[in-house]
Amino acid sequence: MADASDNPPPGSLPPAVTRPSDADYRLLVDAVGDYAIFLLDPGGVVRSWNAGARRIKGYEEHEIVGRHFSLFYPPEQLERGWPEHELKVAREVGRFEDEGWRVRKDGTRFWANVIITRLIDNEGAFRGFSKITRDLTDRRHHEEQLRMSEERFRLLVEGVKDYAIFMLDPDGIVVSWNSGARRFKGYEAVEIIGRHFSVFYPPEVAARGWPEQELRLARRDGRFEEEGWRLRKDGTRFWANVVITALHDADGTLRGFAKLTRDLTDRRRISSLEDEGRRISTFLAMLGHELRNPLAPISNALALMAREKMESRTLRLAQDTISRQLKQLIRLVDDLLDVGRVTSGKIRLEAKPVDLKWVVLEAVEAMSPAAADKGQRLHSEIEETPLWITGDRARMIQVMCNLLGNAIKFTPPGGHVQVHAGRDGEHAVLSVRDDGPGIAHQDIQRIFNLFEQGEQDIARLQGGLGLGLSLVQQLVGLHRGDVAAYSKGVPGEGSEFVVRLPLAPPPALPEKTTEAGTQVNGRPTVLVVDDNRDSAQTMAALMETLGCHALVRHDGEAGLEAIKRLAPDLVLLDIGLPGISGLEVARRARSEIEHPPPLIAVTGYGQEHDRQLSFDAGFFAHMTKPVDVTQLEDLLRRLLDRR
Repeated sequence: MADASDNPPPGSLPPAVTRPSDADYRLLVDAVGDYAIFLLDPGGVVRSWNAGARRIKGYEEHEIVGRHFSLFYPPEQLERGWPEHELKVAREVGRFEDEGWRVRKDGTRFWANVIITRLIDNEGAFRGFSKITRDLTDRRHHEEQLRMSEERFRLLVEGVKDYAIFMLDPDGIVVSWNSGARRFKGYEAVEIIGRHFSVFYPPEVAARGWPEQELRLARRDGRFEEEGWRLRKDGTRFWANVVITALHDADGTLRGFAKLTRDLTDRRRISSLEDEGRRISTFLAMLGHELRNPLAPISNALALMAREKMESRTLRLAQDTISRQLKQLIRLVDDLLDVGRVTSGKIRLEAKPVDLKWVVLEAVEAMSPAAADKGQRLHSEIEETPLWITGDRARMIQVMCNLLGNAIKFTPPGGHVQVHAGRDGEHAVLSVRDDGPGIAHQDIQRIFNLFEQGEQDIARLQGGLGLGLSLVQQLVGLHRGDVAAYSKGVPGEGSEFVVRLPLAPPPALPEKTTEAGTQVNGRPTVLVVDDNRDSAQTMAALMETLGCHALVRHDGEAGLEAIKRLAPDLVLLDIGLPGISGLEVARRARSEIEHPPPLIAVTGYGQEHDRQLSFDAGFFAHMTKPVDVTQLEDLLRRLLDRR
C-alpha cells in the first residue's frame, strides 16, 4: 500500500523535480549566443553580460559591467537623448521595443532589435531593467536590397517613355500609370487611376465587349497580344500593339494584369506607304509590258508601209504622224518600265569608268533636234578635264536626256537651255538651266515624286506622265549621287536642276612596253593568270599553239596590274588566287578600266552557284578545269574576232 508521502499535495512539484535556482537561470542566460541579454540598474548602468552580448557587441564582461549602456548608441541618437528616452518609456509603460542602429566596441554599426523590460521584485520595488538585443543586420540588408530592387524597378517602369506600362486589378481597373502612358494616352495619373481600362478603346470596340474578352483570354492563356486602334484622352486614335499579362501570386491567385502598349501609328503609316509603292511599281511594270505587245505589231506595220510607195499625200501625212506618235508612246512605255524596274530593285547598272564630259556631249547631240524644233538655243559649257565616275554610261545619258527634255518641254519657243559640267571638290556637278516659267515654291518639294508635275493649264500643253524626274532621281541615287531643283517660280527666270556625283580615279591606261598586248607579229595577246605554275605554263603553251601571244602571272594583284598596264586582248583567269581572288580582279577590272578585255574564268569550281558568282563579277564565260580545248578555241575565235 502506497505511502501518503508518495502523493504530493496539489501545486507542489514531484520529488524528482525541483525549481531551478538563480544559478540555473544564470547558466541559461549565459549560454544564449544569438541574443545579447543583460541587466541594467535603474540608472542604465550594465550589471550583467552574457555570451550573446559578447558576440554581438564585442565587449568582454569586465570591459562593460559598470558602464552606462548609452555607449552602444551612435552619436546622433545620443544628441537627442534616445537612451534616456528608452528607459523612461520602459519604466512608465513596463516595456519598450525599438529597431535602429547600434555601435559595437570596434565602432562598426549593426541594425538591432531592442526590448527593454522593467524589473519589479516581490515587494514591488523597482530593481532596474532587462535588455535583450538581436542583430538584424542581415535581415535589414536583405530588406534594403529588396526595397532598392523594387525602387529601381519602379523607377525603370516610370522612366520608360516609349511604352505605356501600367497595372490593372483583376476587374480591369487601372492601378498604376507610367510616363509613357501619360505621353501616349494623354491622361495624368490622378485622372485615370481607378477607372476601367475600356476607356482606351473606340466605342464600337468597347460596345462588343472586347476589353473584357482580352482579360478573359489573358487569364486563360497567361498572355494576350494584338494590334488595333486605341483612343487618347483628346479622342484621337492611334494604332497600338498591346500585350496583357496575367499576374498570379505564389498561391496561384490572380492579382491583376500588366498591360504594355506601344504606339505603332508611324510604322503602320510607313508600311501602308511601302505597300502602296509596291503595288504602284507592280502596276507600272505590268502596264509597260502589256503596252509593249500592241506596240510591236504597230511598229512592224509602219515598217511595211514605209516600203510601199504612197501616192496619197494624206496617207503619207498619216504615216508620218503615226510614226512620230509611236516613238513618243514607246518612250513613255520605256519610262514606265524603267520606273518599275528601279522601284522594285530589278534594274542593274554597269559599274565602269565613265567620263561625264562625253555623256553630256552625247545627250546634247541627241536632244538638239527637239530644241531646234521649238526655235530654242541649247548651249553647253563643259570643263576640258575629264570628269570620271564609276557608273553606267547609258543610264547617265538617259538622266541628262530626261533633264534636257524636261527643260525643252517647259521652255517656250525661242527660249534658252544651258548645260554645265564641271567639278566641285570630290564631286562632278552637272546642271541644266532654262528660262521657262519656273517651278512654284509648293511644287519644289514634290517635283521628283511619281506622276507629279508642276501646275499646267487645263489644256495640258506640255503633257507627260510625270515619270521623267522621278526616274532621274532614282538613277542618280543608284550612282550614289543626288539631284536637286532650284527655282524662284518667276516666269522667265526658269529653273535649274543640279546633279552631284562622286568622282572616281581615272581608269588605268596601258603603257607602251615591249610586253604590251597590242598585236605581236599579228597575233592577239592572251594573259593567263593561275597560281599553279604547271597549269599556267601549259595553258600559255596551248595559247601559243593556237596562234596567240601568251603572258603569264601567278597571283591576283599581278594579274590586275598586267590587265591595266599591258591591255591584253583576252584574259584566262583562275578564281582561287593568292592575294585577291579572281572574282575581285574581275570586279576591279570592270570598275577601274575604261575598256576592260573579256575575262574567261578557268577554275576548279564548277557548281551552278560558282558560275553565277563569275557572271555577277563580270566574267564572259566560266570554264571548269580540265578545260575542253575545242570549246576554248571556239570562245577565243568569237571573242578575239569581236575585239
